[in-house]
Amino acid sequence: MRVISGKAKGRRLIAPKGSAVRPTADRIKESLFNILPRDFSGMKILELFAGTGNVSIEALSRGAEGVVLVDASERSARIIRENLRRVGFTDRAQVWAMPARRALNGLARQGQKFDLIFLDPPYDQKLVGRSLELIASIHPLEPSALVVAEHSVREPVKLSYGLLSLNDQRRYGDTLLSFFTDAAASDSRVQGESS
Repeated sequence: MRVISGKAKGRRLIAPKGSAVRPTADRIKESLFNILPRDFSGMKILELFAGTGNVSIEALSRGAEGVVLVDASERSARIIRENLRRVGFTDRAQVWAMPARRALNGLARQGQKFDLIFLDPPYDQKLVGRSLELIASIHPLEPSALVVAEHSVREPVKLSYGLLSLNDQRRYGDTLLSFFTDAAASDSRVQGESS
């Protein structure tokens, strides 16, 4: 598992042994970052079920301003901190060792908003839909934010969760990347352009 591009390009990240953590595969990560905007300058990223911190570290390498990485496992949090230390990004990252629901509620109380939220919950545990519902209800999103869920093809997502609308979907073997945007923000942008 390596950083693909940017300041930390080629740097190796660690992952725990065993199947408890399933890091985003390099080919899926590369496809994801080919779809996302090229310039991450100034962006704030939230990664839920962060595992190794692989996706957020890639975003930091490409210029993201800051990231919050959330994982309920203290073991994963230690690995994330070590990976951040290895690539020299500890100053732009917060690691929260707690369940996603608790973290989202805490971020909402702080008034934090994000340009990109990436979530990769354990497969086939019905967590992807529940997490998207929670994100939609708490809405920690900047106006042009994107929410990306990595999930199993056996766990389909709905076309919308509150104001989040499915915008795109890509399949890689047993994995789907589902891209959601804020329908209200899209509507207000369209109205602004037409007035």
